[in-house]
Amino acid sequence: MAENIRNIAVLTSGGDAPGMNAAIRAVVRACSFYKLDCTGVYRGYQGLIEADFEKLDARSVRNIINKGGTFLKSTRSMEFKTKKGRKKAYDNLVANNVDALVVIGGDGTFTGGQLFSQEHNFPIVGIPATIDNDINGTDFTLGYDTALNTVVEAIDKIRDTASSHNRLFLVEVMGRDAGDIALNSGIGAGAEEILIPEENLGAERLIDSLRKSKKSGKTSSIIVVAEGEKSGKNIFELAKFIEENLDEYEIRVSVLGHIQRGGSPSCFDRVLASKLGVGAVEALMKGKSEIMVGIHHQKVVHVDLEIAIKDDAKIDNELRRVADITSV
Repeated sequence: MAENIRNIAVLTSGGDAPGMNAAIRAVVRACSFYKLDCTGVYRGYQGLIEADFEKLDARSVRNIINKGGTFLKSTRSMEFKTKKGRKKAYDNLVANNVDALVVIGGDGTFTGGQLFSQEHNFPIVGIPATIDNDINGTDFTLGYDTALNTVVEAIDKIRDTASSHNRLFLVEVMGRDAGDIALNSGIGAGAEEILIPEENLGAERLIDSLRKSKKSGKTSSIIVVAEGEKSGKNIFELAKFIEENLDEYEIRVSVLGHIQRGGSPSCFDRVLASKLGVGAVEALMKGKSEIMVGIHHQKVVHVDLEIAIKDDAKIDNELRRVADITSV
């Protein structure tokens, strides 16, 4: 056990995700269990710079496991991207007797944390929280499961309207660089086509597919489109192209937007957050730093932050194959 770890700070940074509060709760209560102090940092890295700290104990985090968002708040700090800003953050941590830091967020959060740790030799462990599920080394990130369920529920309702009016609906979901939400929710909701940023199938191929669907007897269709998909400049341009080249359908567009980030976390995300929160504290107690705690085959694993933020996103070819087969 690292005897120099007596006070662990925790913060959330970047886009919020369901399960962040559950992860904070787990960190705080793990500290309490192991007789360590815990310091909450408000507003992410900006809160480090401004010393926006509060001592947390087991009772401070009661009744938050079921809440979406993050009670510690989150923001993107431009000042933390500067050496001067990071030095100010370090000085504030030292002045408040903080010995280690747990950061909850995505690749931007981890990139900032890794740089800070290297510059100041300060112990940091990351917990992956992003609805995009685009962090390497972990099977799932916090918020992903909840977002999927939110999307599928929305598409189910949209399908009722599509079927009633013989309409073609383009449904845009989040995923600027990763198509996990689109691919999985598309299969789960029975979409006829799924467009993701990892592969550009082209608008012409989409038209051919829709014509075949019409000939096979389909009177309505749902197309799930990740926001980073490249068949058109945006989903409205894609809808216009389809309208100009296919007159069989009445076309509508639905952009789900930030509804995907909100809401009470699923049981899966609550349990995952609890595992990773406890795992982060225990990793710091063992002297670990510059790692992420992730989940692989239902076991908590340690992954170097450098690997976690590496940009080598790949699609699940088996899921793509299943989507093609089940959409005939």
